[in-house]
Parts: sequence; structure tokens; C-alpha cells
Amino acid sequence: MSDMLTTGETWRATHKYARISASKARLVMDLIRGLPCDEALDGLRFNGRRAAGMIATVLKSAMANADEQEADMTSLFVKTARVDGGPYFRRWRPKDRGRAHPIAKRTSHLIVEVAEA
Repeated sequence: MSDMLTTGETWRATHKYARISASKARLVMDLIRGLPCDEALDGLRFNGRRAAGMIATVLKSAMANADEQEADMTSLFVKTARVDGGPYFRRWRPKDRGRAHPIAKRTSHLIVEVAEA
């Protein structure tokens, strides 16, 4: 399944068990999918959401992986950007009359893949 026409190699980086819910991280990840890496980093730098910093770190790591393999850094773009839900911690919140309500502390896996255009 190919979204973009690429013939070259792809490089990937992941951040597993990131302490943010997948739905919050997907809002930011959708903004960078398909963009050139320089534009994606600029967009993440000025995005105010907490997930933007985590995703920028993963994107920089994928770009560094490409740089180690002598890739053309000016033609890199974000080929795949996805967020998978990870395991979550179950905590309990005390409520009235001795009851307890569950709280889910969610985690997610951030995956970014870059390729040459």
C-alpha cells in the first residue's frame, strides 16, 4: 500500500509507551503526514499541544536514521505517521460513600517513517 510514489528506502523511528492518550497524539500526527520533514518540524515547533514535542523527537530520530545511511536530507518527507494505543494503567479514584471509580492512565506508541521523494 503506497500513498506516495517512492522508489527509495524508508527509515523509521518509534516512541513506545509514551504517556499520552492516542486520541490526543493523533490530532498532532495528522498535521505532519505527507509533509516534507523541514515543514513538519516547523509545524511541530509552533504547535502548542504536549504531543508535538514527543512527535518532534521521534521525527528527528527518523531523520537521523536516514542521515546515517547517507540519504538526501533535503528531499525527505514524512511517509507514514501513526499512533497506536498502548497498554494503560488502571487507577482508582475515591468517591462518595466509600465508592471507587476507575481511571485509565493511557499510553501510546508513536511511529514515524520518512522516505526520499
